[in-house]
Amino acid sequence: MDNTYLITGYPGFIASRIVKEIIQTEHVDHLYLLVLPDMKERAKAAAESLLLFENQVTIVEGDITKRDFGWTRELSHNLKRSVTHVFHLAAIYDLAVKKKQAEAVNVDGTRNVNRWTEGVKQLKRYVYFSTAYVSGDRRGTILERELVRGQSFKNHYEKTKYDAEVLVEEVSKTTPTTIIRPGIVRGDSVTGETAKFDGVYFYLNILERFRQLRLPRVPLVASSEAKGNFVPVDYVVSAAVYLGHKDVGAGKTYHLTDPNPFSMREVFHMLSEAYLGKTPKAGIASKLAGNRLSKPLEKYFRVEKEALAYAAVDADYDTEQAERDLQGSGIVCTPFDETVGALVHYYYEHKNDKDKHIQR
Repeated sequence: MDNTYLITGYPGFIASRIVKEIIQTEHVDHLYLLVLPDMKERAKAAAESLLLFENQVTIVEGDITKRDFGWTRELSHNLKRSVTHVFHLAAIYDLAVKKKQAEAVNVDGTRNVNRWTEGVKQLKRYVYFSTAYVSGDRRGTILERELVRGQSFKNHYEKTKYDAEVLVEEVSKTTPTTIIRPGIVRGDSVTGETAKFDGVYFYLNILERFRQLRLPRVPLVASSEAKGNFVPVDYVVSAAVYLGHKDVGAGKTYHLTDPNPFSMREVFHMLSEAYLGKTPKAGIASKLAGNRLSKPLEKYFRVEKEALAYAAVDADYDTEQAERDLQGSGIVCTPFDETVGALVHYYYEHKNDKDKHIQR
């Protein structure tokens, strides 16, 4: 029997790649793509590239912050009778998001998706996208089976994703569920393609400014020995789709993080050498770190101070369960040093694309 999917978060970068991965690897009867009304035209344009017959894809307007997404009773009833897989990716990923907005989308929205999914008659799997950073301020080794450990959080994004995962864990007691916790997602390991220059790309924004300033020496902006957990989007997508369909993935939570991450010092060294051909030097005064970054510098260097704070996250994300259940699939996390060339090349080619930069 072919599968019927409801996917939230389309046409976001990861959701769009999830859809393409499903089409390439699974038997699809129908795809229902839940989109906000103001995203409908963009979603329709994106869906035109999907290798499916027109009658196999339906763009469905809706809002996860509303009960049954604001659908009519008839539409909700019909989809509950046909859907076999729910992939829930819709969320606000902004690290500087305000509390009220984050709670409305990430927590209340997930509660509504949970409630709707519990009524799906033929459900095979509910795949929920969380984040490794539900660990908050915890240090040391973080296990995949751990969640509630009395941690505090750096921002409302982390806190609301934590609260949402608590809700999903409760649903998983009666619903076949797979929880995905990615690290900081970066571009494709082969092409370097990404939708936004955030995360690790903020360091390339800084290096680009250094290039423009023609600095004789590059300051060592990221000097921490904390691990930089940047994972290529193709690994996250392939692993999530695989684990979200295999029986072994039911009832489990997976860290889709780098099993062998480099330190932030090493990451910055690699980026500087690949982009500028220069080795950064320690000992040069720099305020480009963590929450010390002022608003003018944040705007000038095109970075988010909230993101730079993750350079000091002293946590190791255990991936034993993910690695074990992916054995034999051929799906592995490509090491950062093997993909830095593609990452830097893509950035250089698209560094002036305004839509790829965070706008504040």
